[in-house]
Amino acid sequence: MNKKKLLLGVTASIMLAGAIVTAPQVTSDVEAARTDMVDTSNHNGYMTTSNFTAMRDQYGVKAVVTKISEGTYYHDYTAKNNISTAQQAGLYINGYHFARWSSVEGARAEANYAVAMAKADGLPINAVLVADVEATQQQRTPKNINDLAVMEFKRVIEQAGYRYDIYTSQSWKNSVVSVPNGTGWIAQYPYNVTADRHTQHHAWQWTSTMQFNGSYGNFDVSQLYDNYYTGDQNKNAVISNGDTVDVNNQTEAKNDSTPTTSATTSKDEDYAQNAVFTANTTLNVRTAPSTSAQVVAQYAPGESLTYDHVYIKGGYVWARYMSYSGSYHYVAMGVMNGQEYGTRRQVVSRPQVRSYQVRSGDTLGTIARKLGTTVSHLQSTNGIRNANLIYTGQTLRY
Repeated sequence: MNKKKLLLGVTASIMLAGAIVTAPQVTSDVEAARTDMVDTSNHNGYMTTSNFTAMRDQYGVKAVVTKISEGTYYHDYTAKNNISTAQQAGLYINGYHFARWSSVEGARAEANYAVAMAKADGLPINAVLVADVEATQQQRTPKNINDLAVMEFKRVIEQAGYRYDIYTSQSWKNSVVSVPNGTGWIAQYPYNVTADRHTQHHAWQWTSTMQFNGSYGNFDVSQLYDNYYTGDQNKNAVISNGDTVDVNNQTEAKNDSTPTTSATTSKDEDYAQNAVFTANTTLNVRTAPSTSAQVVAQYAPGESLTYDHVYIKGGYVWARYMSYSGSYHYVAMGVMNGQEYGTRRQVVSRPQVRSYQVRSGDTLGTIARKLGTTVSHLQSTNGIRNANLIYTGQTLRY
């Protein structure tokens, strides 16, 4: 994580005219060497929204952890920018503090400093604020003191509204500092990354030399085993690993065997098209063009969406559209050479004003999930004071 490391020992379904086609449940299993999460610092410079968007769309990156502070004396000058641009790319953002403490009192002082800097940078409340434990100070400190110190760091940052985790190396885990199962982000860089490691923890950082198309330099990347670093939201809701173009560009990383929209895909199965689709039956909105992808919302008969791309996958014709949050969503428009689930009307460009008409049974929460926005955005845009008070037929701008 720190570039001056001393480390490392070395039920989804589509509803069709009353019939439900059930797809396999999405499991929490992931293949080894996934580029699920990237961490950044001043060593990577000021990251742009396009940098993070390319990481998301081409490599399946879902979360970012940016350096916030070190000791009680260093505030990373890139943190504020990187928090903002990661959010604009639709990624989950978290922060880390590089620990220099050797006592409980030192940990308390550093935690207070980290919290102050994180708030100044705009790190969202409920994001993870990690204790990065890998310095000589902890190496020279008895394990029982290190354990008490990280617990004090945890207490302070949780009191401030952040969530806690610890980052350390495989060789330090439970020898220099305790990392209980169900917690922790562990660094280990083996030559062979085809097998999952540290699966009992939140994440495994498996290399510090990943290179991404469109970004300069080397990056630390990690594989996630749960949803802790994505705000306890399904990590695949950001982007499905199976829908990425270029899962890795180095020999040590394992290729994704799931079909993707790569350059080798036939143009007849993957093409740009700007059009409006109006559903004539209830359809699920998914995070990838697959019946096994997560369902995030539904379109009812008569509702329309504007899409920018068409995929033919798994025997279905899929429309892709960009949600307000910047994440792509997908809806099946019909069966290839078979039943149509609605009508398509080509357009020259997207409508400048986007609106949604409230239907019976809607809540702001379900509408926000469908449109890919937030309840607070809908409230502020439409002057709604009471989030529980909306009316059937009401038109909402978003």
